[in-house]
Amino acid sequence: MSFRILSLLIDSELDVVAARQRARQVAELCGFGSQDQARIGTAVSELARNVYNYARTGRVEFAIEGETAPQVLVVRIEDRGPGIPHLDLVLSGRYKSTTGMGLGILGARRLMDRCDIQTAPDQGTAITLRKLLPPEAPRLTASDIGHMGSDLAALPEDMTLTEVQQQNKELLGALAELKGRQDELLQLTRELEDTNRGVVALYAELDEKADHLRRADEMKSRFLSNMSHEFRTPLSSIRALAKLLLDRVDGELTTEQDKQVRFILKGAESLTELVDDLLDLAKIEAGKIEIRAGEFEVTELFSALRGMLRPLLVASTLDLVFEDPAEPIVMYTDEAKLSQILRNFISNALKFTEQGEVRVSAVRDQQGMVRFAVRDTGLGIAPEHQQIIFEEFSQVENRLQNRVKGTGLGLPLCRKLAMLLGGHVELLSTPGKGSMFTAVVPPQYAPPEPDSPYGSAAAAQEQGLPVLVVEDDQATVLLYRKYFSGTRFRVVAARSVYEAEQLWSAVRPVAVVLDLYLNGEDTWRWLANLKESGERRTVPVVIASEVADQDKAFALGADAYFLKPVVREELLATLNSLCPAPAQVMG
Repeated sequence: MSFRILSLLIDSELDVVAARQRARQVAELCGFGSQDQARIGTAVSELARNVYNYARTGRVEFAIEGETAPQVLVVRIEDRGPGIPHLDLVLSGRYKSTTGMGLGILGARRLMDRCDIQTAPDQGTAITLRKLLPPEAPRLTASDIGHMGSDLAALPEDMTLTEVQQQNKELLGALAELKGRQDELLQLTRELEDTNRGVVALYAELDEKADHLRRADEMKSRFLSNMSHEFRTPLSSIRALAKLLLDRVDGELTTEQDKQVRFILKGAESLTELVDDLLDLAKIEAGKIEIRAGEFEVTELFSALRGMLRPLLVASTLDLVFEDPAEPIVMYTDEAKLSQILRNFISNALKFTEQGEVRVSAVRDQQGMVRFAVRDTGLGIAPEHQQIIFEEFSQVENRLQNRVKGTGLGLPLCRKLAMLLGGHVELLSTPGKGSMFTAVVPPQYAPPEPDSPYGSAAAAQEQGLPVLVVEDDQATVLLYRKYFSGTRFRVVAARSVYEAEQLWSAVRPVAVVLDLYLNGEDTWRWLANLKESGERRTVPVVIASEVADQDKAFALGADAYFLKPVVREELLATLNSLCPAPAQVMG
């Protein structure tokens, strides 16, 4: 949506001066600093002078575009003159003219965020300049813009001397600032020389400490693994001997002896459970755990869990309910590890639920992931404790703590196992009403990439046309990878604008899928820079965001706009149309 501020007629030299003056005043009212005011005023005056020199008459119009911050200042300069011949040559900077034609246009393009030109022989020229308002500038409403237009209209127009004085003041300020920056640069150069020497020494020290940490971590993992194996043999012997005694193989036991042996057996079983969890954690941290993927149905998994866990139901006031999926869900992943996650969730729910039910379900979500939920009507977990329970050896005290014991390793192990399967765990809980633990797992296990889930220079060697996905949410990146699987495109992902810039030269993407907000950083200015930067301006940009401000995105050069969640077929159809090929791959 666009709101007009002011419109000026250009048909004399004084009007060119007035256009510069009004441009600077509008920029000031919009919240631009003095340097940007000078840039905007200079760009407008250069193009207004072109209008007067080549078309004799024309018009300059100022407006505000966009409903979300940062908004965009739009300046449109149009005439009914002869048009601009050789426009492509002019924009390339190679055009030679005795009259200076093209220099004003090139200068205006450099001073503004975006410059669009429409021209035709004997039909005139329309140039639209856009510049994003500063981040600290307040969002302008229609009422604010109306008041701004009234204030500008009330100012006297014939202020040529004042404008010349203002230009001289800006020039003197720029020269003083240039001198100051030159002095700062010399000082900074000296400081950098000293800093470089310190950084070299610091890197050497950091490398040494990192090496110590790596060795310590390896020693810890080896210790846990070896300790777990060493404990297993005597524990197995204790359990076996305790069972022999309880079976009366060597004679009868007194009531007290029977009670004591059962305590020994229970303690050995608890210690065995702790050792098994420690061994699994050590394997995961050492990267030695194997994923044995196989095909199975969720109903079969639930059937096995039902038979395995029903004996744990000791209270008649508690039910364990398995909800079979409405439609068959076939998975290809490690069934044993998924079963281990769910067993942990269910056994915890049974321990801390005195009455009601524990309900287990599985559904596919909109992203194609399978969500295994274990919902109980138990004690619940306070918000401040919901992250603690996923830390190793951490437990939350409650009134059932003395009756039911745990190792404090089960939930951390579940989270790590879910990550190994390519998913994650979630928790929703209300004290006094119960909890819902959810394991979100992809139906098809995909081995992890050797690098991080985000792009690297090595991505340039992969097969497929690279699409630079600038997105800070890892789940969304995984979703795009699933979308592009089996197509002619591949994902090269970046979490920030900085990472995107680092990847660009190595990958040379055929298209960009851009989120507008990354960890508090907006990408509007990067979008505008892309569309004004030489070769990169031809690369199509597809916006995928939760924010609806399509008009501003298209004004800054976006080629397509989607509100999340993005539908796979629509995204692939858009990319195929923006990146044509002899034979398009159907998604």
